[in-house]
This record gives sequence, C-alpha cells and structure tokens, in this order.
Amino acid sequence: MADQIPLYPVRSAAAAAHRKRAAYYSAAGPGSGAEWPSSRYQLEDESAHLDEMPLMMSEEGFENDESDYHTLPRARTARRRRGLERFVCGGWKLLCTSCCDWLVNICQRKRELKARTVWLGCPEKCEEKHPRNSIKNQKYNIFTFIPGVLYEQFKFFLNLYFLVVSCSQFVPALKIGYLYTYWAPLGFVLAVTIMREAIDEFRRFQRDKEVNSQLYSKLTVRGKVQVKSSDIQVGDLIIVEKNQRIPSDMVFLRTSEKAGSCFIRTDQLDGETDWKLKVAVSCTQRLPALGDLFSISAYVYAQKPQLDIHSFEGTFTREDSDPPIHESLSIENTLWANTIVASGTVIGVVIYTGKETRSVMNTSNPKNKVGLLDLELNQLTKALFVALVALSVVMVTLQGFVGPWYRSLFRFLLLFSYIIPISLRVNLDMGKAAYGWMIMKDESIPGTVVRTSTIPEELGRLVYLLTDKTGTLTQNEMVFKRLHLGTVSYGADTMDEIQGHLRNPCPQTQSQAGGNNASSTPPRKAQSSAPKVRKSVSSRVHEAVKAIALCHNVSPVYESRAGVGGEAEYAEADQDFSDGNRTYQAASPDEVALVQWTESVGLTLVSRDLGSVQLRTPSGQIQTYCILQMFPFTSESKRMGVIVRDESTAEITFYMKGADVAMSSIVQYNDWLEEEIWMLTGDKLETATCIAKSSHLVSRTQDIHIFRPVTNRGEAHLELNAFRRKHDCALVISGDSLEVCLKYYEHELAELACQCPAVVCCRCSPTQKARIAKLLQHHTGKRTCAVGDGGNDVSMIQAADCGIGIEGKEGRQASLAADFSVTQFRHIGRLLMVHGRSSYKRSAALGQFVMHRGLIISTMQAVFSSVFYFASVPLYQGFLMVGYATIYTMFPVFSLVLDQDVKPETAMLYPELYKDLTKGRSLSFKTFLVWVLISIYQGGILMYGALLLFESEFVHVLAISFTALILTELLMVALTIRTWHWLMAVAEVLSLGCYVASLAFLNEYFDVAFITTVTFVWKVSAITMVSCLPLYVLKYLKRKLSPPSYTKLTS
Repeated sequence: MADQIPLYPVRSAAAAAHRKRAAYYSAAGPGSGAEWPSSRYQLEDESAHLDEMPLMMSEEGFENDESDYHTLPRARTARRRRGLERFVCGGWKLLCTSCCDWLVNICQRKRELKARTVWLGCPEKCEEKHPRNSIKNQKYNIFTFIPGVLYEQFKFFLNLYFLVVSCSQFVPALKIGYLYTYWAPLGFVLAVTIMREAIDEFRRFQRDKEVNSQLYSKLTVRGKVQVKSSDIQVGDLIIVEKNQRIPSDMVFLRTSEKAGSCFIRTDQLDGETDWKLKVAVSCTQRLPALGDLFSISAYVYAQKPQLDIHSFEGTFTREDSDPPIHESLSIENTLWANTIVASGTVIGVVIYTGKETRSVMNTSNPKNKVGLLDLELNQLTKALFVALVALSVVMVTLQGFVGPWYRSLFRFLLLFSYIIPISLRVNLDMGKAAYGWMIMKDESIPGTVVRTSTIPEELGRLVYLLTDKTGTLTQNEMVFKRLHLGTVSYGADTMDEIQGHLRNPCPQTQSQAGGNNASSTPPRKAQSSAPKVRKSVSSRVHEAVKAIALCHNVSPVYESRAGVGGEAEYAEADQDFSDGNRTYQAASPDEVALVQWTESVGLTLVSRDLGSVQLRTPSGQIQTYCILQMFPFTSESKRMGVIVRDESTAEITFYMKGADVAMSSIVQYNDWLEEEIWMLTGDKLETATCIAKSSHLVSRTQDIHIFRPVTNRGEAHLELNAFRRKHDCALVISGDSLEVCLKYYEHELAELACQCPAVVCCRCSPTQKARIAKLLQHHTGKRTCAVGDGGNDVSMIQAADCGIGIEGKEGRQASLAADFSVTQFRHIGRLLMVHGRSSYKRSAALGQFVMHRGLIISTMQAVFSSVFYFASVPLYQGFLMVGYATIYTMFPVFSLVLDQDVKPETAMLYPELYKDLTKGRSLSFKTFLVWVLISIYQGGILMYGALLLFESEFVHVLAISFTALILTELLMVALTIRTWHWLMAVAEVLSLGCYVASLAFLNEYFDVAFITTVTFVWKVSAITMVSCLPLYVLKYLKRKLSPPSYTKLTS
C-alpha cells in the first residue's frame, strides 16, 4: 500500500505555486479531482488526490519550475531493480515459507479476538474458552527439539554440504578415506550446538516454570484458596499483595488503601521506573467487606484484547441495585500483567489471560540470529562448490568419460571436497567461544555477559543503533541543583541559606495569615488596588519552597511493620510513619527530586491523598492543605497546576508549573512574582530533545525537526513533505505520529529517516520499537543493534540483528533477553569499537585462511591427478589428512583469534576505524579471490616442485610435498599475523615440533632414511622458499605503497 502512494511537496502559499498545482491536477483528468483542497484536513476525505500526488525526491525540484514534480521515487526504483534478483535467489525460500505458513494455519487457526463480558467470581459464566494463563518462552518442545536444532544447522549450505559428503562415505564405491575424518568434525559441531541449545532451552523452561508456579490468593464463596499463576482463569477474583507480580490483566476492584487507590510499578511493561497511580472501581471499593463481592450481581464488559498498553475501554455494571449502577472504566482502573503492586493489597477480576494479556501481545517470539559473517561465508561456500563441480567435470572430460564416468565424477567431487574444509565450522565456532570469553574477562567492562555466543562478529558490523532513551541513557536519576528567584540564585553550596530562611517564620506570611482568618478567599481586588510592596528575599524563598512542595503528584509511601494479613480493611496501625521509613513515588523522577529537595531544606511532605496534602515545617508544625482541583500534566498543555486551600488561613492559591514554552505566554517578567509562582520543567518531547543534545546524539548547533502530531493520512502527507525540505537535521517524532506514518507511508518515512544524522522517537510502544528495527533491516539491508534496559525493550532487542541489554533500575528482563548484557551504557563503546571490531576482523582472517588451507591441498590433488592420467586416486590418505587439519596446522591457524591490527586505546580514539568495517572489506569476493590465487600458486609450486625434484620413488614425492606444505602453512600464518602474541609463537613451535616428532612414526607414508638426508632438507627448503618468498615481497611492497588506514594511526 505504502509504495503505491506518492507524496507531493509542500510549498509556500504563493499564488504562482498555487496556480501551478491547480493546473497540474486539473490536467490529470476528471477522475483525479480538479479542485485543490482548501484545508489540510480535507485531504483525508479526498484520498484520490493523494494517489495522484508524486513524491518530491530532491531539493532542486523546489527551485526548478519545469521539473517541479518527480513521479519516480528512488526507493521504488531500487526495489524494482532488485526484483529479478529477489525472484531468482529468494523464490524457493518464499515458496517454502508460504507452504509452512499454510500448514501452520491449517493446524492451528488463530481465534478471533472479541470483546467479553466477565462476571465477578464466576469463571464458569464465560461465553468462550480463553487461553491458559501460562508463560511460555521456550523455542521447542520435547518432540520438536532435535528436528528444530538440526533444521537450524542444515538450512545453511555449508553444513548441508558437510552432511552430504560425510554420508557419501558409507557407499563403498565412493569411499575415499576413514569415516572418522569426516564424521568427527561434523559430530563435534552438532554435539556442541545441541548441548548449547539444550542448556538455553532448559534455562528458559526453569524460568517459565518458576513464574507459572507462583501462588496467589483466589477469593471464592468459601473464602481464600491458593492457586498457581497458570491456573488462573478469566472471571477469578485474585488478591495480590504488596511487592507481588500481577499474574494477569485485571480490573481493579478493591484496595487496602484508605484513599481507594494504589501504586504499581510498570518498569517491566513500559520501561518507566516511576510508579503509576491506579484507582479502584468505586462501587466495589465502598462495599463493607471482601465477602460482599459475592453478594452482588455484577459484571465487567471489556474491549477485545489489543496491543495498546496506555488505553482501555470498558464498563462496570451492578445489576442487583435499583437502579442498576454503571461505571465507565479507563486505563486507571486496570492492572496489567507483569506489573508489581507497590502499595497496599489489591483485589481484581481477571479479564485477560495468557497470550491475550498486554505484556505477551507486545512481546515477539525470539528468533535464531545468524551473523552477517556466517551468511557471507555461506555465499563463498556456494561459490567454492560451483568451482568444485566445475573442476570435477573438467577432470572427467579430460579423462574421456571412459567406463562408469559418473562414479569417477563423484569420486573427484570427494577428492576435491577439501576445497570446502569441514574444519571451517569447527574453527569458527571455537573462535566465537574465544571472543565471548575475552569479552567477559575484559576488566574495562566488568559484568558484561555474552548470552548468544554465535554472533560476536555482529558487534563489528553495525550501522544503525537503536537505543531506549530514558532509563538507558539517564538512569532515571534526577537531582535538584539550583533555585533561581529572579535576582537571587541558590546552588549546592548555598542551600544552607534556604534552610536558614525556612527556620525563621516569614513576617509577611504571618501578617497575611492573621488578616485572612475570617475569609476563605483573600480579597484580590483590594490587594491589587493597594500599592505593590516588593517582597523580601525571605518571603520569596518561603513561597518558592512551598510551591515546589505543593505543586506535584508525589505521594509519600510508608512500609508496613508486620506485612499483610487479614481483611483488606486492616490498616494504618501497622505502618511506621517515621522519616526513615518514608519513600516518595510519582509519575516522573523529576517530581520526586523536587520533593526530596524540599525535605532536605526543612519542608517535608508527610501525607497526601486525593483530597489533602500535609507538610511539616522545620519547627515540627503540620500544615494541612485541601486540594480543591488538580490539573494534570499533559503533553499538549505542557504544564500542570493545583488549587489548594490552606486550612489554617482559608487562603486559596493556584500553583502552576510547566515547560518554558508554555509558561512564557502566561506570566510576564514584571509581575510574575506577584501573580503566580512557577518553575521550568520538561515534558516528554522536550525531555527527548534535551537528552539527545546532552548525549551528543545531536550537536548543539544542529537543526532539529519536531514532527507535528498527525492523526490521519492527509496530515502525515503534509508533514512528510515539510520534513523533506529540511537538510541535515535530526528528527523528533512521537509514537502516535509514527504509527500513522508507518501505516500509510512506511517506505517513504524510512527513506527520509535514514538520511537524518539522528532520529528520536518519543512514547513508543514495545511493538513500535520492534517494528522500527525490522523496518530498518528491510529497507536498508544493514545490520541493526538495539539497546534497552526494561521489559518494554525486549521485543526491539529480539528483533534487531544484535541486542544489548543493560542491567538497570528496570530489572533484568532486557538483560536476560539480550545477546549481550552490560552494566553501564558507556561500556557499549568498548564492546563495539574494540571487541566487535576485533571479532569481525579475526573471524574474517580465520575463515579465509581455513579455506586457503583446503584450497591449497585441493590444488595439489588436481595437479597430481592431472599428471597421473586423471586418476581419481587420493594424494594423501589416512592420518596425513587428519594430521594436516589438526595437530600440524590447527593451533597456528586458530591463534589468529589473538591477532589485532591496532591497540584497544587507538580503536576507541578513532571511531573511523569502526566505520570502515561496515563496508565489509575484510571478507569480500575480492579478498576471497586473492586467497584463491595464492592457493593455486602455492599448491602448483609445491606439487610441481616435488614432482620435478623427486628421484626414483613415489614415496619421495609425498615426503617432499607434504613437508613443504606444512612449512608453507606455518609461514603463511606468520605472514598473516599483524601483532604477535606469545601464544602464537608457542603454537608455531609446538606444531612444527609435533610434525618433526611424528616423522619417526610415519613409516607407512615416508622413507625415514630419506627424510634424514641433506637432499631432502634442501629440496623442501627450496620449494617452500619459492612458494612463500614472493608473497612476503608483495606484502612488503603493498604496505609501503598503499598502507592500510590503521598503520597511519600507529606510526
């Protein structure tokens, strides 16, 4: 839908431009509409106009009248250009996926979600069957585990090829060597993979079982009974104690709190650490006792389950009263699953369970992540397979297709199968394990955990970083640092002066209090007619601190002494009201910081409910204020206010605070101190912008385009065109506007956003975060990384190519679901720049060298077969092939995982080094072709040299060529290494020593008497010199004439 809807450029209201557009659409014909819409909102109704409006792709179109409109977007031409390639390469995959989806839909049809009527305490009255209230995060079950794991392994061509080659050795006519030479490496890889998946699956099973087995009190006609979380049903009345997880989505019926409300922690649902205030249904809260819930006939009508965690529509109806009682229900009457009760005890009726709960619906299923390096190696393997088949066909053709040529063809395929070495998978998996161990042992990033050991190289290929904003970057810690009162400013070193002012009673306040005792409202006109008297500094401090202590939505919470028990109406007798037992909770951390500051200077908030606020002065006096009206903060108004009445003086005051953009139009510089008391704070949009600047995501001088709120297709159309005219500016967009744009203009929005240096999305749902990650992957084809610290970030973390979780105040849910877990956001820099970069470059070198090791011996086999009349006879057999891939060369080759081109400090200092990795130059068809040419050259030199220098016995050819092959491989490792590690030297010496020592036991293959002669030594040395010396010379010349970028930094 989106790719069929072009956009038009929004331009100024100049008459010439207006006439041009009108003429353009008039020329489109009567079907497209001849009149230009007079209002931006008319575009929603006239969708035909939108379908005819082309998309402006460049700024030149605004300047050039003749080419004002372009009808062919770049995004669409790129998609068309890739169409044939996708059809050819991905057609089979699409067909298989469609068939699988069809089978799944046949076997498990999704039930349509509907609104429901839930009777209190009567699950049996439910009209439909609802899902079990069990949490299941496992990928497999007992029947699908082995098939699932094997499918994930053999869906890649590399592993599938190894399997086919190994199975071919069961056919006597095709048998080339010993079975263990093929099955041992493959079995090792499969065993490690199955064990790893089994351990992860068992851990997921244990976590699910722990959550599903949690016990809750269920209220029945016979009293309370204990039930498991997984046994809770729709309609049950569940009692949830303080600090207990809410097991399912419920409507809030009763609470032990006298005010009829409670606080819940939602950090694992929406990622916000602030406590949310929830209000019980007034009809059930007024009932005398808990048991009375069964003495009434009442039900809840709830909307169908949906993703939005910030809204709810429903009604509560009590039928047995006259007249029936109806109460509308909203989000403040709900208790969503996986939130935590923070105050009191709550009783709710279950309305959604299991996979219909908000938390589960906003969580995506984890996917098996595959690194880009593995995909690239898989492509190279296919290219090698094509070369393998071509070489085998050439050999059979030159043989003349004599005899059973097809058998010879298969034997050649097996003889040259070392072109794709079976040890490639083993070396790469061992390398990944080594990288994970290095990451977790790095003292510079303590506490880092690698939870997915298969994608460490992804850390070095990332292009887009998606990070949660609030808790991840700011840790949700706010500190009040400065109070500015026009002419006076108080900082951290002068807060004691404020305490001194508060200890002394304010004379002006006292005189006003004495004169206003008889009236509820001070005579404003009389005051305004009197001459204005400038307030003293002391009185201004009193008023400012009192305003901060009153204008908020903070509630003090006191812990109970002896826990919870008995009826819900037990209560305040068991609570400790001392200062040390008091904590503050509010809708935002900055409000808590304000109230904590007023407490530190002497004015303490000791009590608050829906109708009153109590403050304690430094002298211990309690001041009580009646809340007459609250004006809550909204992103539209950007301010909040409260009207209170001082119970001691009956004075009514209106306090208001808000963002500077909202308050500047309300107050004036001359009279704001006399009329109102206000302060500056931020709302969600301003907070996002400030954090983006303070974290240097956006530079201080860079333009920021704030995407205006849009609610329909027409408004989104106009805003996208307005944004298209901006250049090199960051984008700030809200979740609601983002949803509209993604609905109608998904690809256009992605194209515009990818051109921005930074994008900030505010108030996004978990599903939206995951959708953005998938959109970037699909639109750009680049690798994405998601960073988060809350349960609401899990979907985004799992959807991204690489997920990083931070263990923060919002719990460990994001950390457990991530591929990598860190304790601080700043550790991500070293994780990517040092470990990600090193892992990718090391694996690229390791993979190509292992393939070189297979290519060189396959070249020697091809030369050998060509010389001996194209016979399909192996050059090296038995232990020689096993030793070549293991003890003779394995340790030096694997030591490449210790190599590094620059020091970690240099990698951190120059981020440009990381940017080079995104181009994939360390492993490409170009570098692969270089290694292929090196292998062909060295293999030809080794084999032809041995044939030219051997004397009279064939065994001398084996001895000379194999020894020169081992030495060449050891020297090539030394040539590849950029920074030597002592373990590398040990590996080289150890491997050479093992080979020399094993010569005494290889009587079956070598002439021991010949290999101890000087002739053997000089022939092997000569061949090895010819095969390696030119490469050393070429490497030296390349480093001198065209040095890599990192050498310029280290010199």
